[in-house]
Amino acid sequence: MTRTGNATHRITLLAIDDQSLPYRRQAGLHLGKPAVRPEPVLAASPWGSGAPDDSAAHFYGTVLQDEGKFRMWYYACHWGVNPDWPPHKLQQVARKPSWFLDEEMPLIQGPLCYAESEDGLSWTKPALGQVLFKGSRDNNALELPHTIVSGAIVIRDDDDPDPTRRYKMTYQFFPDQTVPPIDENGTVTSVALAVSPDGIRWTTTGIPFRNQFVEPSSFIKHNDRYIIHYQTGKREFGEGGTACGRSGRARATADFDAWPDLYAETFALPEPEDRSLRGLGGSYDQVHLGVGAASFGNVCVGLYGLWHSADFGPGFGDISCDLGLLVSNDGIKFREPVKGHRFIRREDSPPTPVPGYSFNTILAQANGILNVGDETRIYHGRWRNVGGFTNNDAFKHYYAEVGLATLPRDRWGAFAIDPDAEDGAVVSAPILLPADAARLALNADGAAGITVSLLDERQRPIAGFEEGRAAAGDGLESRIVWPGRELAELAGRTVVLQIAMRRRTDTDAGEPRVYALYID
Repeated sequence: MTRTGNATHRITLLAIDDQSLPYRRQAGLHLGKPAVRPEPVLAASPWGSGAPDDSAAHFYGTVLQDEGKFRMWYYACHWGVNPDWPPHKLQQVARKPSWFLDEEMPLIQGPLCYAESEDGLSWTKPALGQVLFKGSRDNNALELPHTIVSGAIVIRDDDDPDPTRRYKMTYQFFPDQTVPPIDENGTVTSVALAVSPDGIRWTTTGIPFRNQFVEPSSFIKHNDRYIIHYQTGKREFGEGGTACGRSGRARATADFDAWPDLYAETFALPEPEDRSLRGLGGSYDQVHLGVGAASFGNVCVGLYGLWHSADFGPGFGDISCDLGLLVSNDGIKFREPVKGHRFIRREDSPPTPVPGYSFNTILAQANGILNVGDETRIYHGRWRNVGGFTNNDAFKHYYAEVGLATLPRDRWGAFAIDPDAEDGAVVSAPILLPADAARLALNADGAAGITVSLLDERQRPIAGFEEGRAAAGDGLESRIVWPGRELAELAGRTVVLQIAMRRRTDTDAGEPRVYALYID
């Protein structure tokens, strides 16, 4: 049964949600194809400029529409150690992490950075004055206690009564690079928690999974729980106690300051039947970063990295990554509406090319899905895979930028009549209407051929609520009307929605397509 966590919250029934809309007759699901903006919305600063992001602007980050503007948090990479780091931060870059093959390589991961925009398309990098970086505070870097960082995953939490904790963030940090590590953070890359009154000035509040690998892909609040999504790392096991490749996991809590030491598996691709081939370095498709999710009240939509893997070392440059589509009702367990479908293809969203080179593209997801007016926006990262981490000519072209793909609002996929049929139907799971339920609306094309009937729990018609129609015809949100009746009459009752579609030859209406329904 679909419920809302808040009686005033919208219930959204997406065509891709086979838990809320599980039954159909002569109707199939057709996934949408996002339009990708060719140019980046945010690019790295010029190479060698001395900016914190003069190598890469990685969208392992967040976009919010907030405070009358668009706000972005992302992580940077720069060339050459910042000599102005205080001693405790210089200690954290004393040597490179173990996967770098060249100890002298000048690429440094971090810091986290901030950008703003009026329209979400053209972004500025404000001078925050927080970090002295290569002789200047005229930069957009955020001050945090860790030097090597990634994953700037932010939410605005208006339910917290403390205004100094209005914004909450999880970010990945790397322990001190001394041998052995001497700081209190542990020896394993993990996540730290931080809070802020404004999204600019941050206070780190804890390290919940000390000495446990957690590389975050998204951070959401859903069903009154905080949820961190991430990917598995080394020394983690799958079926039968064997090594497993990258897969999605989640940590969840009702209290941001107290996280149970428990995880849930969220989404994974099949492991090879031959157990000897399993593991992070295995040459088979894996789930990169876990789930990049967004909550829309009663349903979550997410993306995962479809990581076309190869062995580490010289074979790393063969790796590429697309983005696949996922849906969830509890914010933990995700499923593919269409298995293996490449929702955003790497060839459709490549990073800025380098003349004379052909690099593989890796797309990356995070907190980048949001509805803006009549549009669903999907901010995502795209970076050049320049090969193994070595200090050679190709590696100087290491680069990442932030891309944008769009759909008409909530049109992730649609139900349409089967090609050899004249009519079809979709039926929902039982839905408990909120006590103040007032309106049912349809997101559809070809609405002249669509009717919506309300049934009781035994799927018997409710008198007066048969064959309602969209009052305004086609559109992203058209109210369903039943002559002389109002949805409020059924508030507090459990109903089933039956959506019937029929091809019309007596009008110029297009083929019926149902993308979503909304109960307000």
